[in-house]
Amino acid sequence: MYKVSISSLIALAACIPLLFLPSPPKSYYHSLFLSDSISDNSSIANHLYILTRRPHVAGSQANSQTAAYVLSTLTSYNIQSHIRSYDVSLTYPVFRSLSLKPSSSEQPVEFDLCQEIYEGDPYADVANEVLPTFHAYAKSGTAIGPLVYANYGRVQDFERLREMGVNLTGNVVLARYGAIFRGDIVENAQEAGAIGVLIYTDRKEYGGGGGDTKWFPDDKWMPPSGVQVGTVYDGAGDPTTPGWPSTEECERISIEEVEKGGNVPLIPSLPISWADVDAIMRSIGGQVADEDWQGGKGAPVYKIGPGPGIVNLNYTGKHAISTIENIIGIIEGAEEPDRLVILGNHRDAWTFGTVDPNSGTAALLEVAERLGKLLKRGWKPRRTIVLCNWDAEEYGLIGSTEWVEENREILVSRVVAYLNIDIAVQDAGFQASATPQLDELLIQATQQLGRLGGGGSDYAAFIQHIGVPSADISFGEGYPVYHSMYDDFVWMKKYGDPMFHRHVAAASIWGLVALQLADEEILPFNYLSYAYELEKCAEELKDEVSDKGVKLFPLFNSIEKFKKAAIKINDEKKAFETVKARALPQRKDSWKVRELNDRLMMAERAFTDPDGLTTRPWYKHMIYAPSKHNDYGSKSFPGVDDSIEQAKSVNTKQSWLLVQHEVWRVARAITQASLVLSGKLT
Repeated sequence: MYKVSISSLIALAACIPLLFLPSPPKSYYHSLFLSDSISDNSSIANHLYILTRRPHVAGSQANSQTAAYVLSTLTSYNIQSHIRSYDVSLTYPVFRSLSLKPSSSEQPVEFDLCQEIYEGDPYADVANEVLPTFHAYAKSGTAIGPLVYANYGRVQDFERLREMGVNLTGNVVLARYGAIFRGDIVENAQEAGAIGVLIYTDRKEYGGGGGDTKWFPDDKWMPPSGVQVGTVYDGAGDPTTPGWPSTEECERISIEEVEKGGNVPLIPSLPISWADVDAIMRSIGGQVADEDWQGGKGAPVYKIGPGPGIVNLNYTGKHAISTIENIIGIIEGAEEPDRLVILGNHRDAWTFGTVDPNSGTAALLEVAERLGKLLKRGWKPRRTIVLCNWDAEEYGLIGSTEWVEENREILVSRVVAYLNIDIAVQDAGFQASATPQLDELLIQATQQLGRLGGGGSDYAAFIQHIGVPSADISFGEGYPVYHSMYDDFVWMKKYGDPMFHRHVAAASIWGLVALQLADEEILPFNYLSYAYELEKCAEELKDEVSDKGVKLFPLFNSIEKFKKAAIKINDEKKAFETVKARALPQRKDSWKVRELNDRLMMAERAFTDPDGLTTRPWYKHMIYAPSKHNDYGSKSFPGVDDSIEQAKSVNTKQSWLLVQHEVWRVARAITQASLVLSGKLT
């Protein structure tokens, strides 16, 4: 006979109550996620240091090593993870040169186009791994011609040049960064008749205003030889596989077809430093530029040209099919495993990438580590959480777009929300942009909330292509050494976030919003915020079309229907919470919850149109998309905005009828969203 000791019985009796204790509520784990006991700024700093020891542009061996690090780190936290690779078309510089003949009597000046290593640079031994300064997807070719200064290269800047009687045909444009996407600068110059473009970082914006201001490493500002590199491709995803994933042995279009598509420039361009521009600007004569076109302290007087300075710009690039690697980590939901909350950040960088993007990568790994600790303490999310580390974002949102295109139907039917961090920390001050139904989740953390219309990061494929509620968060807004060789760990440690407290805060906000979306029984969406936003945008549209015969009643009527549907579903949510608070939920309540959540989740999808924007069909969202002339900028009702721009240009009856058509398209999309929220057939 088996004998049990008295002490064993006492121990067993002590454990019995624990077997029947209820699990802690989800809110307990949410509070724990924010506690100092499981957060670690030294861990974030270590991740960032390791990720940024070498330059790691997409397609390089160094970037493959960062992928291996992210994968092994996620796996160490007991998060099921894997690599999804794609073979995509990327470009790399082969040759570039730039010379200036200041006048007919002077000898040409050759520019070395090099970013200088600073004294004591701890990364001097790997500085040669930084790619030569270039624009990805720039047109190979030579441009020889007089210089014309075009300020920020915006549409209005070229209009101002025309007003001043300056003809761009056959000239090379000099423009500065600071207002719009570099690809749009080149496109605007091309449309104005220019044969080449030089884009520089002006000391006024990036060098602390000029004068006696110091620069990195003695201060945060861009050094004289610093150059902002980047892509001039204004599409999304591999340009040779538009609309479908770059999987093994897939169909591809030719480079010639890519160029005909209009998303890459047809004239050569180069990024250059403010040190080089000092000599170039002094060679430009003609009319004096407007006051707001001038430089900072100590800069020469900026003139318009053309000439007499003549530049010889030469660039040769190569297209290569390169392997990129997305890392995907999955924490499966316990109750609704087929509903997905996705967090994303990209990993590839033009140089060392300490701010952009690996401050975000370090924050992602911090979120993963804390979630792993919660799992060990018994927490399981209600819905599945997916952690994504994208590749080749810098070239044109390629890694995320290929994954969305490959998994489109699954994502359309299952994703609750997408939460993005590109840059986690660049300065002080919390920043957030989101689709309006997420406002209440983020509003407590920020005083100002923007909209996700711009195409500047990996949320684009989610919100603008398949209609998933999305948010993008960051600390700070702009930093001087952006996309240059000086975006290294030293800069972050000295100027960006010396104690890494902002990194911890970014991870806390990001993770907490994800937890609420993953764990709340009823999705915390408020579409009434969306209705108010739509009303505001419609009112702003009035001023643009009021005297053109365009009727906006379809738009206002559809918004009113949407507003009523938003109020109704909010009332349903409140009623459910009231019943739940009074009694134990019945089994049938789970089906009610599911049906209610489906409506909340799918309403955003209804804002998309399968045909996409008339001139930009990849962008399907009728409410938000990038500005046509600034890929970084956001536009509400982008199809209407595009058609208004065209109508203003040609000013024919037919062109304004097309504006009316676009208004109807938006109205129909909003009406569809109203029907989804109501959940009733007509």
